[in-house]
Amino acid sequence: MADNNSMPGGKSWFQQFNDQVIIVQIVVVIFLCINLLLIVTFFSKDVFYTSMRYILFAVTLLSDSFILIMSDILLILTYFNFTMQIGLCIIIYILLSLYTFVTPVMLTAMTLERYVAICMPLRHGELCSTHSAINCILIIHGLSSVPCIVVFFNFFASASQNLLTQSRLCSMNIFVFLQWQDHVKFAVFQCYFLIMSVTIIFSYTKIMKVAKTASGENKKSTWKGLRTVILHAFQLLLCLIQLWCPFIEAAVLKIDFMLYIHVRYFIYITFNLAPRCLNPLIYGLRDEKFFLALKYCGPFRYHC
Repeated sequence: MADNNSMPGGKSWFQQFNDQVIIVQIVVVIFLCINLLLIVTFFSKDVFYTSMRYILFAVTLLSDSFILIMSDILLILTYFNFTMQIGLCIIIYILLSLYTFVTPVMLTAMTLERYVAICMPLRHGELCSTHSAINCILIIHGLSSVPCIVVFFNFFASASQNLLTQSRLCSMNIFVFLQWQDHVKFAVFQCYFLIMSVTIIFSYTKIMKVAKTASGENKKSTWKGLRTVILHAFQLLLCLIQLWCPFIEAAVLKIDFMLYIHVRYFIYITFNLAPRCLNPLIYGLRDEKFFLALKYCGPFRYHC
């Protein structure tokens, strides 16, 4: 009689899931080390923390590192079937929801910074100063908190008081009781998706026009800026698809639990880890100033 838990190749689904969790740990540790190295490099030179471009990059690295750590902890807790009080789960998911939105909104702001640098170079110093960067970070966190407030306001409007003391597996699905809550959340997510997509397309179109008319060194710099916007667009697309993932997971869970496990793992790797692993490539390795600082202030040197 065949084992119902067996998979092709003789592995049980438990063993396969165990392999998946180990792979995730390796990937997370590697990129946390890279992010830490880039953050140390950022603070090694005055030119970085006095430039809006690099300040936004550093905040994105910190945000991504936080999401990698917290989402990985939740993955491990789910793997070991560890339950917690819903009150504690709410606090964790408030922070996770906030920083899940911080990354795409920050990417949009970084795209606008490239647009200003290329299409409005004479005003770049004025619009993208250190003071402006601080204000921009505050605005980004304010905008990112709106979907979080909407989701949890709906939750508290429907949840009973004794629910907060109950223990369950910590998952976003426990915050949705009624179908209208899903509709409200989906509408808010789509609104953000539309606004950020329009911003990327607008910046890309404007930079394309400048690239066609530029010449010499300006042309080279403009095309490099255009490639950065394209990478941001791809990274942003992955982040925005992640906003749809709770709806996909909920639909798959109703069909088959094992399929839900595999889909959730695929979503975590593709739309959670992948876009946050692109940041070191876009600004850490492609940027000449940052790459030189990384070479001379990295682990291969004893001092900067």
